[in-house]
Amino acid sequence: MRIAELHLFTHDLPVKDGPYRIASGDVWSLTTTIVKLVTDTGVIGWGEACPVGPTYAEAHAKGALAALTELAPNLIGADVLPVPLHARMDSLLYGHNYAKSAIDIAAFDALGRSLNIPVCDLLGGALTNRVASYYSIGVCEPDEAARIAREKVAEGYPRLQIKLSGRPVEIDIAAMRKVCEALEGSGVKLAADGNRGWSTGDAIQFSRACSALPFVIEQPCNRVDDLRTVRPFLHHPLYMDENGRSLATTIEAAGTGLVDGFGMKVGRLGGLHPMRAFRDLCAARRLPHTCDDAWGGDIVSAACTQIGATVAPERMDGVWLAAPYVAQHYDPDAGIDIVGGHIALPTGPGLGVTPDETLFGPPVASF
Repeated sequence: MRIAELHLFTHDLPVKDGPYRIASGDVWSLTTTIVKLVTDTGVIGWGEACPVGPTYAEAHAKGALAALTELAPNLIGADVLPVPLHARMDSLLYGHNYAKSAIDIAAFDALGRSLNIPVCDLLGGALTNRVASYYSIGVCEPDEAARIAREKVAEGYPRLQIKLSGRPVEIDIAAMRKVCEALEGSGVKLAADGNRGWSTGDAIQFSRACSALPFVIEQPCNRVDDLRTVRPFLHHPLYMDENGRSLATTIEAAGTGLVDGFGMKVGRLGGLHPMRAFRDLCAARRLPHTCDDAWGGDIVSAACTQIGATVAPERMDGVWLAAPYVAQHYDPDAGIDIVGGHIALPTGPGLGVTPDETLFGPPVASF
């Protein structure tokens, strides 16, 4: 089965009750890039890439569209199977994994639909049909963070991530203490996410001030070298997120004992094919991790849920979705939602969602 057509769409996703606040800035609205892949047998697959603005990572919406426009003409006639498809994409464009992930997801969707099986079966098989999620509390005042934390635990979330940094570290310390106090005895997992915003000194000060509190520290500083610097001085497990830009980086981080887990994005690695390899690496090292993407609608949410369902529950730190912040579903009948802190594995072949194409308007490019 080969690629016969590729159509690219862009679509705006306003943030419901925005902004969503992280260290790199306030998010009010994001543009997602959507790929419609048509095979030579007439099967359609859908993919999506939605970076969180131009300052969160080395990715942005206009870059995704430009990279896909560069790739697409030379992918007509390419095999949709993951190994030759990724070899073809890598021969055409160096890097830009976030754009390639949209093609990868669309190919997996088409393969699943052609075989009448869900994508999770193509990834080895699901271990659960109810995938754990987690809620990410944006940067806010300590009392507000504690209030939201209590609310989300009552909703059934098994894990919370507290966004920090971008302000005096003393406020971050107060916020984490308030949250831990509010949730004492709940058994809920907690992550303090610095989003690369702390200096090494801030990260060490934060961990020392909260040394008796149970949580993991996620990506406190900007560089891998910074993680190596702070690692011996931290009183908490250390997770890598934004620095995990490739399989090679994650292999080194896991193999050298630099980190105790990962916050991982499907788009950062280039799609479900490399994400499967990452999952198996973490299984070999017994490292917990998430299966997320930066942002997006039902397509990328379904992809994250499909791979998340294949991770052993004891290593699954949750699948984060933008669904609580996005008002609109692409698929009015099978849109991806979080209910009781968990996500139902989509039923049906492929990703399990069929977007209403009329929502996206005409393609911005077709090949």
